[in-house]
Amino acid sequence: MHIRAKLHLAVDPSARARGISSFNLVACGLILIAVLVAVLETEQTLVDQYPSFFMIADGLFFIIFAIEYCLRLYVAPLNPRFSGRFGRIRYIFSFWAVIDLIALLPFLLAGAGTSAYYLRLARLFRVLGIARLGRFTHAWRVLGGAFYSRRYELLISALVALLLLLVSSTFLYLIEADGQPDAFGSVPRALWWSVATLTTVGYGDVTPHTPIGQFFAGITAVAGIGLVAMPTGILAAAFSDAFQKQRGDK
Repeated sequence: MHIRAKLHLAVDPSARARGISSFNLVACGLILIAVLVAVLETEQTLVDQYPSFFMIADGLFFIIFAIEYCLRLYVAPLNPRFSGRFGRIRYIFSFWAVIDLIALLPFLLAGAGTSAYYLRLARLFRVLGIARLGRFTHAWRVLGGAFYSRRYELLISALVALLLLLVSSTFLYLIEADGQPDAFGSVPRALWWSVATLTTVGYGDVTPHTPIGQFFAGITAVAGIGLVAMPTGILAAAFSDAFQKQRGDK
């Protein structure tokens, strides 16, 4: 087999009927390590203590991922989607190739500051791009099928949550606006409090002062428990049905 064809089997996740190549497994591992380094680099004390480590790591990851991108570009015409005269150009503007380029930008934009940090997280999409193929394909289909089969139930639960948020924030605005204009001076301000309470996260530094306001806040908090449990139960039932169907097909 020609070396280019061997590289295509190793580099292109769609070239293999089953499984993921060792090359892509290593690429996924390096991506996760690179993202971990990017996360640690946001801690200024670590950067001050080990400045050379992060500088060398950034340069090393840039070289590795630049070589990986060039390899993918080299074998791209062997993929039927990118064959032909302008196949490589089509590959360059494909979604996953654009993600690869975005992930390389932080090293070239070293003076961009923290804004370049978010570009590094684009590498995580490459992991999803690899994992969507091979042995993970069936798992993705089961996951997507579970969501799709319960789409109407999930939509209803989302609409109920939205309705409760609007009702709660409106009543809190009407009741608490005069006493706490900063927190409840408008429906959008009260809406933030309702979101924090309805999701059971809590918004401890702001609480209603009037008895009626506390009553509605209590209803919102109790309703939040049910609204979190509702989609959880729906998805749990969907996953159970999907796995039972999978076992039945076997």
